[in-house]
Amino acid sequence: MSAQYDLSGLNVLLTRPAGQSESLSDTIKCCGGSVCELPLIEIEPVTDPDACERIKSRILNLDQYVAAIFISTNAARLGMSWIDRYWPQLPTGLSAYAVGPGTAAVLGEFDWPVHCSDQGVTSEHLLALPGLRNIAGQRVALFRGVGGRELIAETLRERGAQVDYIELYRRRTPDYNADIVAEMVRDRKVNALVVTSAQILDVLLHFVHNDPAVLGSIPVIVPSARVRDRALQAGFSSVIDAGGASDAVILESLGDIANAVR
Repeated sequence: MSAQYDLSGLNVLLTRPAGQSESLSDTIKCCGGSVCELPLIEIEPVTDPDACERIKSRILNLDQYVAAIFISTNAARLGMSWIDRYWPQLPTGLSAYAVGPGTAAVLGEFDWPVHCSDQGVTSEHLLALPGLRNIAGQRVALFRGVGGRELIAETLRERGAQVDYIELYRRRTPDYNADIVAEMVRDRKVNALVVTSAQILDVLLHFVHNDPAVLGSIPVIVPSARVRDRALQAGFSSVIDAGGASDAVILESLGDIANAVR
């Protein structure tokens, strides 16, 4: 993958949660680019006893569901950790669904066949999969963090399914200096931003404070049209929809940026 792109001249700010950018960072450097890392979301597994009991109860009853939907790589990793505790073998008849190939890849590590759209990485693409269309009268487990979009659950309930949340983690904003993004852009000469979720975009906007040095000149790579539109509405002037959040599509977009600045 690294030989495909010449990223010399790029200094890329990566904003994924800590520990989730190593592969992308290494590849960017192998391609001649530079990297700054500033995690804009912290992922904290649920630990309070009542919430853990709710998770355990639903995990123990997984054989009553026909579908398990994982909305992120964090949901997949933490969800499989819980499942491994109580199910040495996966329940028969339980189908796995993933939002995006990164999430599907995590589930694939557990030899679980996964349904994942090859048309896109959004909730809407997931909901278009054949196995989730005629779901009336069935139970669906939705693995996710606390809060977030309700579209998947609302749509499946409209189709007649019973949807139960299994909320495994919370997202928190790091306690950074308010001007940290602008300082990194200025002092480290960042000329590309990677934002892989709507939540990370919201935190970035919180720290940017409408700074024209960030909004007006630096390309930002986002994973979907929905996040692209949100970034443009917020004032970013150069937004690239990578069509996903995987390393491969982000590198392709970075390659386009590098070619444009030469």
